Amino acid sequence: MEHIKNIDVNYKNNKRYKTAKYPIRQPLYLAGLIRLLSGILLMNKKKKVEKINMEGLKPPYMILSNHMSFIDFELTALGTNMKRVNNVVNIDGYYRRPWLLTWIGAICTRKFTTDMHLVKSIRKVLQRGDILCMYPEARYSPAGITSYLPDSLGMLVKMNKVPVVAVVHRGNHLHTPAWNFNNKRKVPLHTTMTQIITAEETKTLSADDINRRIKEELSYDEYKYQKDNGILITEPYRAEGLHKILYKCPCCKTESKMASEGAEIFCRECGKRWTLLENGDLKANEGVTEFCRVPDWFEWERYEVRAEVERGEYSFVDKVDVHSMPRCWNFEALGEATLTHNANEGFVLRGHYNGKDYLIARAPLQTNSLHVEYNFPHIKPFDCVDISTENDSFYCYPTKENVVTKLALATEEIYKIKLKAAREKCMRKD
Repeated sequence: MEHIKNIDVNYKNNKRYKTAKYPIRQPLYLAGLIRLLSGILLMNKKKKVEKINMEGLKPPYMILSNHMSFIDFELTALGTNMKRVNNVVNIDGYYRRPWLLTWIGAICTRKFTTDMHLVKSIRKVLQRGDILCMYPEARYSPAGITSYLPDSLGMLVKMNKVPVVAVVHRGNHLHTPAWNFNNKRKVPLHTTMTQIITAEETKTLSADDINRRIKEELSYDEYKYQKDNGILITEPYRAEGLHKILYKCPCCKTESKMASEGAEIFCRECGKRWTLLENGDLKANEGVTEFCRVPDWFEWERYEVRAEVERGEYSFVDKVDVHSMPRCWNFEALGEATLTHNANEGFVLRGHYNGKDYLIARAPLQTNSLHVEYNFPHIKPFDCVDISTENDSFYCYPTKENVVTKLALATEEIYKIKLKAAREKCMRKD
């Protein structure tokens, strides 16, 4: 089907923040300052940064890092140790501080959009002999396991012909989970920096082989890390917020009626309760423990969403409160709009602002994942999703309770289904 045509918001000021510009080269004194500040901020944390197969490696090279919390940037800075690094940063990281991000050489983009200038900026950084750091999951991992990684990584690596370093942080999600980042836990942090592809291999390996290696090397599981290292999380609030990602009850199958308090997560529909134990396991307070691990429960929800899509039953519609970010200094309050999501049209946001209707559409194959924020601090402390275009971002706060995680899972599964169908169609034509 044809894509729905966008109708832009009728802003009084139509100026957008220009993301299509090359980053400055990070001054060496600033690289040293970032390393110093990161060390100070991490001073009271039990941490280890381990380098593997990095002997003799000098810039330029590309860092691909997993992403679980803001502390990822600080640990990576310890590993790069006063070398020039340009980080790819989403536009909300520029909020009220574009001068700072520009000064440190960040590369601005909008998540889950087609940004060809980003590719050019990456090439520019590497050609001038520096380190390019990006977080290909593009959002904090909700369940402490690897999130969606785009297949375009393989072609990006082949295009630039520089070594690739995988940075894998362990413990960061356990320390600061995305669903409760205000209450930190005492957890040892272990970061590995591993050269996984040499410059010569970028010429001989296929893009598919590179993708397979990247996905294998960026694979992680925080709850396995916890069990393997005998880490006990004793904080009494350790399960608070967990219902934001474990939104569906495995007992009665009701969605969006889960809640959490202290060390417990429970269903407000059927009353069943589970305790998040100090070792990271889940245990039903009574009866059968359907899932003893957070990632297993989360992936079951993914399976349930995919089955719903394949049966043709998945559909979402809700009134949302919309705040957009065409520029970096303020969010524009656009008021109430209607957000729909389904397997045929993808996302469609319909609203009215400044005397005119607007319509923002993102087809299924335009969005391979979804930017979700839990308790988003920049606007108001509630859960929202970010629907971005190439020149604007729309932060949508649903009226319905606890639905943003399902929207993210549905986005990824619809994309996979549509991509597979498109590839099969191309093969039939050939």
